[in-house]
Amino acid sequence: MGSAADGSLANEKAPAETVGVGRYVEMEQDGGGPSTAKSRLSGLLWHGGSAYDAWFSCASNQVAQVLLTLPYSFSQLGMLSGILFQLFYGLLGSWTAYLISILYVEYRTRKEREKVDFRNHVIQWFEVLDGLLGRHWRNVGLAFNCTFLLFGSVIQLIACASNIYYINDKLDKRTWTYIFGACCATTVFIPSFHNYRIWSFLGLVMTTYTAWYLAVASLIHGQVDGVKHSGPTKMVLYFTGATNILYTFGGHAVTVEIMHAMWRPQKFKAIYLMATLYVLTLTLPSAASVYWAFGDELLTHSNALALLPRTAFRDAAVVLMLIHQFITFGFACTPLYFVWEKLIGLHDCRSLCKRAAARLPVVVPIWFLAIIFPFFGPINSAVGSLLVSFTVYIIPALAHMITFRSAHARENAVEPPPRFVGRWTGTFIINSFVVAWVLVVGFGFGGWASMTNFVRQIDTFGLFTKCYQCPPPTLPPAGAAPNATWPPFPVTPFNATTAGLAPAPAPSPAHFFGRHHRHHSHGL
Repeated sequence: MGSAADGSLANEKAPAETVGVGRYVEMEQDGGGPSTAKSRLSGLLWHGGSAYDAWFSCASNQVAQVLLTLPYSFSQLGMLSGILFQLFYGLLGSWTAYLISILYVEYRTRKEREKVDFRNHVIQWFEVLDGLLGRHWRNVGLAFNCTFLLFGSVIQLIACASNIYYINDKLDKRTWTYIFGACCATTVFIPSFHNYRIWSFLGLVMTTYTAWYLAVASLIHGQVDGVKHSGPTKMVLYFTGATNILYTFGGHAVTVEIMHAMWRPQKFKAIYLMATLYVLTLTLPSAASVYWAFGDELLTHSNALALLPRTAFRDAAVVLMLIHQFITFGFACTPLYFVWEKLIGLHDCRSLCKRAAARLPVVVPIWFLAIIFPFFGPINSAVGSLLVSFTVYIIPALAHMITFRSAHARENAVEPPPRFVGRWTGTFIINSFVVAWVLVVGFGFGGWASMTNFVRQIDTFGLFTKCYQCPPPTLPPAGAAPNATWPPFPVTPFNATTAGLAPAPAPSPAHFFGRHHRHHSHGL
């Protein structure tokens, strides 16, 4: 493996060819045969693997429900800091996605030189770490990656319930979580990332519509009376908002699985950067416009849709985001399905029904956690600071430095760093900066701020709350007859004993609604 022939092989075209041969053939028939209309339609909608498919997957997965919480982050950070953090973390995320792609190609090339066949096996991030750095790195990577993807799926489920409530509030958000948990469980039937071709495309169309709806609707609505833009006001809020943006551009925990679904994974290097640039055209205008229109009101409304008046356009945005969250749930959950299949020995099973049935236990804890912690918005920041910071920023940067720490490894690297970043020296400096910044600002300050805010949500609303940040009930108009909507006020008792006495004052409305209101307040 370390021979001169191998060294020259790494610098010639052979690695590019070997990198491209492995396929997850469970869903791809490599036997040739006549092309039929059915096979062509299946290829168009179902079997993806091109660079365009990867771009759609990255862009669609990156800008999911977090699009609706970025205005909330702007209210915590202020306009200038919100814009700068988006640009900064977008660049940082693109860099670490590039590192992950380099490590994947390095691992796969080494293994294929050893005649390892990946045609019926999906390579995952923890396996890359295992092959390059050993089992201790594998265990750490597996723990962080699975926990992040677990909570990433939880967030999508919470977002479904939060969004549907704005067009149908007859059911509380917890009940909607039950319903959408069952709907999202159908993702067990999607075998791999090859099969997200049409879904990735539609998902990006849906988020594009929603982003521009938020921007245009906010500008048409104009600024509310007495609007204030006081952010940033508190360090807790400032770093909470910053970690939500860290989470936004840290969606590349599924990078390896997306690369493995490509026919030529070595083409991935710049795809994530291109996806990030497109995502910025959606997140910056929408977040800035909503914050301009509503200002500090966003501090108590983590979902931007809550502040916009109900129209057919808003309902369309809600429905499209619901469909997109279903897609993103599948993106986050599919790597967990793979891990579970490998654990129980069904990963190479050809029966889709058997694999789907075996995957169902993965959905149950996601469902349960979404019901316990329905804190749409604050949970993004908590996941960003505690999990995303290590999973997709710190661990890839450290892994790249350690993998290529020796002169021999650098000399035989399949993909050496480009000249414009300063080759190996520049790469080491950039990686060191990423580790230091994310460890101190993202995990340190961000972890403190987001967990403080998260605990405050628990104290205010409690666990298992039925309807997080739902509007409090309004009092009935004067003279309204009691009905199913308005609970009747008790009538002052009157009998022979109390005759002639002044009636006792009726309890105030707070007596009836105070406790209920506590569970629906918007305080942070």
